[in-house]
Amino acid sequence: MPQPPASDSQKIAGRIENLYAKPLAALEALAEAHPDGSMLAALIGSFTDLQFAERNIAFQLQRLRELAHPERQIGPLEAVHILDCARRLADSVATRDAHTKTLNGVLASLHRVPAPDPEPEPGPAACTALVPAPAPAPARAAARTR
Repeated sequence: MPQPPASDSQKIAGRIENLYAKPLAALEALAEAHPDGSMLAALIGSFTDLQFAERNIAFQLQRLRELAHPERQIGPLEAVHILDCARRLADSVATRDAHTKTLNGVLASLHRVPAPDPEPEPGPAACTALVPAPAPAPARAAARTR
């Protein structure tokens, strides 16, 4: 049986992990440790909102299917619930689409910077040249004679 296509949040999670070269759980912990003013915290916050919207879409779809089941009678009260559920579903879809668009735009503008080349370690000759020479001993005052 073929697997369903990956959700937007699964694709974005992979892109965030690739960008930072760490698993998402480690990145979430890092973002919680430094919540203000970091790109990672902003990405994780928006990603969390995207996941919530996707879960809410699944919930509202299931609820709508239950409310509109063919064997169920729909009266005025049920109609109100169906409309409310459809409105919540539309809100969640709009939220998901907005977060997906924003995250895709931000992730497209970011890229990994290659690590700087390690500086060659200085040899022993270079080390001694960097060490200051010992200070000359102070000259002894000549002994006084009367």
